[in-house]
Order: sequence, then structure tokens, then C-alpha cells
Amino acid sequence: MLDSPLSRFALRVLRTGWMFSAMVGILFMLVLSTPLVHWWGKALSVEWGTERGDVLVVLSGSVLGDGILGESSYWRSAFAAQEYRANPYRRVIVSGGGEGTSEPVAVGMKKFLVASGIPAALIEVEDQSHSTRENAAFTAILLAGEPGRVVLVSSDYHMYRAVRLFARAGVSVIPRPYPDVEKRYRRFERRWGAVMDLAVETVKIAYYRFHGWI
Repeated sequence: MLDSPLSRFALRVLRTGWMFSAMVGILFMLVLSTPLVHWWGKALSVEWGTERGDVLVVLSGSVLGDGILGESSYWRSAFAAQEYRANPYRRVIVSGGGEGTSEPVAVGMKKFLVASGIPAALIEVEDQSHSTRENAAFTAILLAGEPGRVVLVSSDYHMYRAVRLFARAGVSVIPRPYPDVEKRYRRFERRWGAVMDLAVETVKIAYYRFHGWI
């Protein structure tokens, strides 16, 4: 009978399925048909600092395996190489230990930067950090007493949190946000990946705020 407990349960499941499908459809339309990704990415980025710097700090991102850079680490490294060519720095620090890899991600990024023309003697690796908070804390130790201005390179959507964490660690930085989400936004097939990164980063910001870290 339609009024049986099993029938009522089936109707609830069906309604839930329809609601979920409707929400997915709405999200699909928002992602593909509106500037949502662009606006969201801008909200998590910061204004590009135009001042010249003396020390370049590059934060690691994803890693695919031992010695193999993930997409965000690769592009941050490529952007840092361009930044160095435009303004040779006296010192470069690459920060990031990575999880579950025998070779820290920062080591792979250093190899990339050396192959891109930056002298190996100028590049220092910070390979103990496993979070942005640790990136800031351990890099601050390396920068203790260092004169000059510090330029920070990371993905655009990561800069909001990174700049605030470095400030908490006592390091004032000039942000150079790589236009990661902004580039992916221009390709319809890449917007979904950008949305996932934005969602994860937003959760991390909320978590860090809850703990009073930023």
C-alpha cells in the first residue's frame, strides 16, 4: 500500500534524490554559466604587490609522487622562475615537505628552478613543513635577521591564508599570486577542478579562523 512505512521511506528517498539532483544542476549552471569561479577566486586572492624584493619565497603545493611535482607545485615553480628572471633575487627559499614521499616536494621544486636557470647556491630548501602554517613558521626561522623585502609566490586562491599566516609569524611579505584559478576559469572543462580547490581552501580558512591562526 502507498501508505505503508516502506512506501513512505521510498518516497523520502525519491524526494531526497530529486533535491540532490536539482542542487547539482544548479551548481552546474552556476559554474558554467556565471562568473562564480572568477568571483570566488578573487575573494581568496590578494592584490598583487608591485615592489621589488630581495628574498623570494615559494610555497609548495600538490605532489604526485617522489620527485614528481603536482600541478600547483609545478606552476608555482614556473611562475617563480619567471619572477626571478624579471628581478634576480639574492636568495630563494622553497618551502614544503609533502606527505608520504621519500623526497620532499620542495626538493623537486628546487631541481625545477635550477633547471630553469636559477643558481643552485642561491636556493635554500625548507622541507619540514606539512601545512601552510608550518610553511610560515619554519620560513620565518630561516629569515630571522634577514634584511630586505620578502616576495611570496603561491597560487592566487592560496594567498589570502598564506599572507596572514606569514604576518602572524612576523614576516611581512609582498604577494605575487600566480593566477591559478583565474587561468582555469577561462577553460570550461577546468572549472570543476578550480571549484574543488576553492571549496577546500575555503574550509581551511574557516578551520584556521576557528583556531585563531589567522
